[in-house]
Amino acid sequence: MLAMLLAACASGPQQDTGASSASHTSRAYPTASTPFQSSPTEPHLANLRMLTHAGQNAEAYFSPDGKRLIFQSTWPGINECDQQYIMDVAGRGTRRVSNGQGRTTCGYFLPGNKRVLYSSTHARSAACPAPPDRSLGYVWPLDEYDIYTADADGSSIRLLLGEPGYDAEATISPDGKKIAFTSVRDGDLEIYTMDLDGKNIRRLTHEPGYDGGAFFSPDSRQIVYRASRSKTPQQAAEYETLLKAGLVRPTALELYVMNADGSNKRQVTNNGKANFAPYFHPNGRQIIFASNMGDPRGREFDIYLVNLDGTGIERVTTAPEFDGFPMFSPDGRQLVFASNRGGVKPGDTNIFIADWVDRPPLSQPSGK
Repeated sequence: MLAMLLAACASGPQQDTGASSASHTSRAYPTASTPFQSSPTEPHLANLRMLTHAGQNAEAYFSPDGKRLIFQSTWPGINECDQQYIMDVAGRGTRRVSNGQGRTTCGYFLPGNKRVLYSSTHARSAACPAPPDRSLGYVWPLDEYDIYTADADGSSIRLLLGEPGYDAEATISPDGKKIAFTSVRDGDLEIYTMDLDGKNIRRLTHEPGYDGGAFFSPDSRQIVYRASRSKTPQQAAEYETLLKAGLVRPTALELYVMNADGSNKRQVTNNGKANFAPYFHPNGRQIIFASNMGDPRGREFDIYLVNLDGTGIERVTTAPEFDGFPMFSPDGRQLVFASNRGGVKPGDTNIFIADWVDRPPLSQPSGK
């Protein structure tokens, strides 16, 4: 599951790849909304439901109207490399919206709910990208992703950004005006913004190290993101060596916030752990994110809340192994996330949705 922590945009020509997912609507995708036992140690989560029921499923993000989710999945017997799917919030009407080739990541709905955005490697090869060299330890591959848009039924796939190197992790501002994304186009992993048509690209980060996983605040004025910063010359040298090999080591990521124009950067977390998947609380004053800060071995990931100034950290999930990729619905009433809980077999990761309880009763514990 840890390989999914890195979600896999200059103006590109509008080329139609012609792939439609209409023929996939009859497939027996393992999705449906089924009740899942809530825990008294997770009082923020009410009416918990499990939406997927096999394989590796992650990065489920709401449509602007809050009625559907786009997510990436590898389902044994259906597809062996992450592809993009859409389902409604009750796990119905599931269909693939990517073309089934290469590996995809970072799906997101465009304004109007009719088209989606995602990154894919299929222009380089229809096959799954080769896994990274594990002799180097735990590293993420920076595969050759391009950014595409498609109709919400999977048809009319069009290239939005197609330059050499890694262009991925694209999300859209709530006001529908900007796309934030991560790219290696200038030699380092930096965050950029662009218009919805791929024009007016602007670099926002300039510090050495990985910057990515950007999400806008509810008012579209701020961006939260994850970043690595070398603390020694040896760490800096290792980062540069891995980057030249198309790799990055994600074991120490802190959360940062900046204005949407890249100004006023400030650090939120400072625990030396793998903090990732940050998303703004609807109140605009807190961030929900995943981290292994509570596990000395660094293997268990849970979801946490934190104030923008780094104070008031609160644990939201307590299930063993992995909980991550949290996102609030547009109205703030629901939370969707990925978890290892309830898997058919050990290591399965599924999508869950819950009603969000903003202020749980003080008589209930908030975590371990």
